[in-house]
Amino acid sequence: MEIRIQDISKHFAGFRALNGVDLDIADGELIALLGPSGSGKTTLLRIIAGLEFADAGRVLFGAEDMAARAVRERNVGFVFQHYALFKHMTVRDNVSFGLRMRPRRTRPAPATIEARAAELLELVQLGGLGDRYPHQLSGGQRQRVALARALAIEPRVLLLDEPFGALDAKVRKELRRWLRELHQRIGTTTVFVTHDQEEALELADRVVIMNQGRIEQAGSVNEVYEYPASPFVFEFLGNTNILPATAEGRALHIAGADRALQTSQIHPAGPLAVYVRPADLRVAEEGGHGIGVTVSAVQRTGALVRAEARVDEGGATLSVELPHLHHDTALFVPGARLRLRLQLFSVYPDGATARAPATGGDALGVAASRERSRDYGIGT
Repeated sequence: MEIRIQDISKHFAGFRALNGVDLDIADGELIALLGPSGSGKTTLLRIIAGLEFADAGRVLFGAEDMAARAVRERNVGFVFQHYALFKHMTVRDNVSFGLRMRPRRTRPAPATIEARAAELLELVQLGGLGDRYPHQLSGGQRQRVALARALAIEPRVLLLDEPFGALDAKVRKELRRWLRELHQRIGTTTVFVTHDQEEALELADRVVIMNQGRIEQAGSVNEVYEYPASPFVFEFLGNTNILPATAEGRALHIAGADRALQTSQIHPAGPLAVYVRPADLRVAEEGGHGIGVTVSAVQRTGALVRAEARVDEGGATLSVELPHLHHDTALFVPGARLRLRLQLFSVYPDGATARAPATGGDALGVAASRERSRDYGIGT
């Protein structure tokens, strides 16, 4: 089922939850709505479901405008964070509840309902547990029951609101892999809400990043991570180092750097901000150019070595992340003086509060904002 969200707005007691949101979701796509608390992602999901109604705009399922239709008319499956299972019902009865509650004229025969419930329990890897009650299951198993119940009505759209938020980290990772495999098998158009960046990047075909009731960027996992459209997107998708700079044509002058950073684009003269992820910093080779720093702290965290280094000029602190077997890690000891080179970075105007254009074509657009170090300048 194709879904088109057109100019959706929603207010709550003077608070603007959604402000002119547009989004197209392809048939069979798995979409993640990602953003901080209050960004509007859950409100948008509930409007798609019919649990909330927009103040303005349209919600199209195919060619049908569902914006004013009640939830029962939309044929959507909804999975909540806290399962919402009926405690007094067996697992089998929970799964078949939606089918049993259909009007008599559309209700399947009891044998058909039983067969459908058994089929779904096998699909979610809970075959043989149909006679148990929710309290006899683990959290991960209960969430699978909730998903089976949502699928029982053969929904046109499957909607999930923070589906793994109440589970521990190990179970979340297992269920993410399982849900991705399940989606590949059933192909139902699916939209899920999360504030977990790793979850969104691992699961989704496309990620929709929301902030203050608007969509900051929508694109494939590679697009949003490699070509962040704004400082907000860059920072939200992981740890970020922000380096103030001034532009002069293609050259960026960064405090602490022994040489200007040469870029592929001509930037407006004046202050800019260079954004670089901790994993995109490396130690410059002997005699190479870079940013002069002094290492202040080093910590091994699993497969990664994380270091903090203070820029010699200006005192800014940079975070660096390396695989623990990388040859640079031997150089990161407290007190060591090094030069760091930038491997990959983004450039935005006016520091962290600025927005880059949402599409390419401009010198600071999405495609142009992501740079690799040249053979000259920092990174040599």
